[in-house]
Amino acid sequence: MKTPTQPKTLYRKLVDSHTVQTLDEQSVLLYADLHLMNEYTSPQAFAGMSKANRTVAVPGAHVAVVDHIIPTHAVAPRVIQDPASALQAANLRRNCEQHGIALYDTNDALQGIEHIIAPELGMIRPGMVVLCGDSHTTTYGALGALGFGIGTTEIEHVLATQTLVYRVAADMRIRVDGQLPFGTSSKDLILHVISTIGAQGARGYAVEFCGDTIEALSVEARMTLCNMAVEAGARAALIAPDQKTVEYVLQRALDINDDVRKTAIAAWDRLYSDEEACFKQDVCFDAAEVEPQVSWGTSPDQTTGVTQIVPGLDSLSNLVQRSAAQRAVQYMDIEPGVSLLGLPIQRVFIGSCTNARIEDLRIVARLIQGKQVAQGVRAMVVPGSGSVRRQAEQEGLAAALIAAGFEWRLPGCSMCLAMNDDVLMPGERCASTTNRNFEGRQGRGGRTHLMSPAMAAAAALAGKIVDVRTIMS
Repeated sequence: MKTPTQPKTLYRKLVDSHTVQTLDEQSVLLYADLHLMNEYTSPQAFAGMSKANRTVAVPGAHVAVVDHIIPTHAVAPRVIQDPASALQAANLRRNCEQHGIALYDTNDALQGIEHIIAPELGMIRPGMVVLCGDSHTTTYGALGALGFGIGTTEIEHVLATQTLVYRVAADMRIRVDGQLPFGTSSKDLILHVISTIGAQGARGYAVEFCGDTIEALSVEARMTLCNMAVEAGARAALIAPDQKTVEYVLQRALDINDDVRKTAIAAWDRLYSDEEACFKQDVCFDAAEVEPQVSWGTSPDQTTGVTQIVPGLDSLSNLVQRSAAQRAVQYMDIEPGVSLLGLPIQRVFIGSCTNARIEDLRIVARLIQGKQVAQGVRAMVVPGSGSVRRQAEQEGLAAALIAAGFEWRLPGCSMCLAMNDDVLMPGERCASTTNRNFEGRQGRGGRTHLMSPAMAAAAALAGKIVDVRTIMS
């Protein structure tokens, strides 16, 4: 007689299927299918490996990419001029060669941001556990893979053992139903969610997004959603795979041939939360309430609808929130209780692992076709990968952007975190599609307003923050 199976969430199914050993009530030893590395979070891990005279357990399960420090000027070949950054890239190259790890190096045609190239090259499949020394590894949840960021010590552990000591998170379900209104996107939706539940609202949770709004999103739009779930503190973000997911993966994972395709799809079809599965927390949203979003402060949860006003300090009863808001408005040089509409901007950045995919660039190109970037505004578009860049050029998107006055850059993380020479000057105000607006994130003294690609494009044309719906046909 079989023992009845306990209903499980999708997250628990993924954890259980990768658990090598249960360590205690809350922690397991988790097997990793894939580990992605970059140049700035891996050097110490490799140094530790060398010091302990260890080797990489499964070299084929690791992939490295140079992305955070790389210059994006449209000059070939690319040369990293900054000595410290060049040393980081050289160290990564040496470590990969020594341990037999695949590397997408500075001038590789497929180079790009790690969270862009991994899905587009078919590395991410439903049901996988994927680790990376970067918090936005949550992106892969859009494909039904459990992805999350790890620290330097953990990277060393994964390199040496292909496993990770993992503290299991609690389950949280965010359900969104209804149709997103005209002029809004998944970027507006996730900013709305974060501003509602707060920067710590999903702390300690693995979030599963569901509902008919999520089902209607494209796979790339779902990546934007999962990418930014970490800004609400989520340990991981997941969306159950559906037919869109299967088609996306099969188009890119060319090693899944006819011999294994049926087995793979059958396994992916089992990746969903059971009907009776228990979530510790449930939150529901109505997509109809979402409007184009703009951040006003220095945290992604300090965001409001574009027609709303910056909260007055007296409206915040929580002393911690009020103190943070006071500091934020001072740094951003804005007044509480006023609208952001009409606020002049000097820079526009369209890129990052949140919004540098081909869909994002199509939206921008459609909006700016036949128009010009406002005088006094410097606007740059940084595609997420070499593949995205080539596709955008083939589709005529790049030509439209250049004709409108945008800088058309080479792929990389660019001004998302200013670890290269793409930085804001002190006092410059930027309409940005990236995921974080912390103080100095895009350059010391720089002021970042998070928004969607459409909103950033509209700001570039107007030279100020505007409601993109007023210029959309």
